Amino acid sequence: MNRIFLSHIALIIVNLIYALNYTIAKDVMPEYIQPSGFILLRVIGGSILFFLTYLFFVKERVKKKDFFRLMLCGLFGVAINQLFFFEGLNLTTPINAAIIMTISPVLVIITSAIIIKEKITVRKIIGIFLGLIGACILILNSGDISFENDFFTGNILVLINATSYAIYLVLVKTLMKRYNPITVMFYVFIFGLIFVLPFGIDEIQKIDLTTFNEEIYLKIGFVVICTTFIAYMFNAFALKSLNPSVVSVYIYLQPLLASLIAIALNSDSLNLVKILSAIFIFSAVFLVSIPSKKVITN
Repeated sequence: MNRIFLSHIALIIVNLIYALNYTIAKDVMPEYIQPSGFILLRVIGGSILFFLTYLFFVKERVKKKDFFRLMLCGLFGVAINQLFFFEGLNLTTPINAAIIMTISPVLVIITSAIIIKEKITVRKIIGIFLGLIGACILILNSGDISFENDFFTGNILVLINATSYAIYLVLVKTLMKRYNPITVMFYVFIFGLIFVLPFGIDEIQKIDLTTFNEEIYLKIGFVVICTTFIAYMFNAFALKSLNPSVVSVYIYLQPLLASLIAIALNSDSLNLVKILSAIFIFSAVFLVSIPSKKVITN
């Protein structure tokens, strides 16, 4: 099967996971685990899973010159990205966070143009704009939106997370051209663990397992296995074939997928707003995904 087609399927799965993660992670923290402790638990779990996969299936050597970039990817893609997102989500609402994250594709296009010289085309600008409109229409129609002072700090932290994620996508693209995605993720998570450890060690020691029930264990498992291991691995796989701008525009699918899940579970209904949003979002993904005639070299 075509690798590019599989990359797009992988990105749909990734953003389906992320769409679910907003609510699932919010159910666990801060009542059961504080944000930084949850991140450390998540990164430890991800590191173990990537190590085992690397050990048994890859065993690829990395050149010394690439360790600095791997370290930066661990800093921006794991430490800052996850710490600021979970700390921000703890202080704001899932809908606020979803709205702020829609700026990520814009930041990716700008960062890509600066770092890897990816051309900013009129088609991509139109695509990003359409996706932004579609996502915002869908999110704003959901209600429960608040940008009051109580949520200001959380909103800023999520914005830093979006910026960090954009930088990570661009930095890691070059590594994906040289190595197996599992190799890259293994080293990225090892460096990420080093950065996250000082922030989460105290909180993880305060976890009271006696308060956990089966549902909480399942939700923690979802975040570690799906949101961390599978999502990062599938994102990395997609980046081998697609540009960062294409990968980032899929973030606009998250509110749409969340709505489709709600409709499937009979907790929401299909209406004109959702149909219009879907048209905007799928048009955005299509426009940004069309390959440029010029091959980009890093």
